[in-house]
Amino acid sequence: MELKVCVAGATGWVGRPLSVAISESDDLNLVGAVSRDARGRQLNTILPEANVDLTISGSVAEALETPTDVLVDYTKADAVRANVLTAIRKGVHVVIGASGLTDDDYAEIDQAALDNKVGVIAAGNFAITAVLLQRFACETAKYLDHWEIIDYASDNKQDAPSGTARELAFRLSEVKRPTLTHPIDKTIGPKEARGTTLNGNQVHSIRLPNYIISVEAIFGANNERLTIRHDAGSGPEPYIQGTLLAIRVVKNHIGLIRGLDKIME
Repeated sequence: MELKVCVAGATGWVGRPLSVAISESDDLNLVGAVSRDARGRQLNTILPEANVDLTISGSVAEALETPTDVLVDYTKADAVRANVLTAIRKGVHVVIGASGLTDDDYAEIDQAALDNKVGVIAAGNFAITAVLLQRFACETAKYLDHWEIIDYASDNKQDAPSGTARELAFRLSEVKRPTLTHPIDKTIGPKEARGTTLNGNQVHSIRLPNYIISVEAIFGANNERLTIRHDAGSGPEPYIQGTLLAIRVVKNHIGLIRGLDKIME
């Protein structure tokens, strides 16, 4: 049985190849596409390789008037929360590829998903190398006590820290909180120089041209250091297979799952 899928952000950087991949799949059926800028246009005039005859909607609520099993959100930080909650309240499962959600947002989404008996999968980053970064960093945190996170992204990225960095901070906090030799509130000089505290982790966000997404987990101990780093390239291909996996399995869950590794295993 084919899963009916709607992609929010269908004309975006990841949304375009993802929509094509869904349209080419034997077990997935692209029934909806959302793009505020392309509302009312036919998807196949923008993505002829998708070979799907459907009209692009301007909102998730509009798109979900068509029966849908799974919404995939690859929009922007200012839209993702409302999109996800709209889908959940309609009984639609959700895969979250956009960034910008806080821990409070995730708690609200989890409760809404439980109330409506649907599944939500959010990975922060669906690339396998980002999954491995999280895994290796969490393993390291079992043995080392001091670490900080550096988050790199393009100068036009609206949210900070990135979803990848937020997810890493969350996963590390599940292991333990890092030790701070000198308390942040005792810093001499502007405390902002020490970054933001997220789930007990110090996170430093850098926004410069020529970066896509890069995240470093930097560990320190007496006379030794360890850096674990994920770098995204200029293309969206690394995110496609992980997103397709999440689409296929999200219906088997109720409530929120954070982390691609949790469904890979």
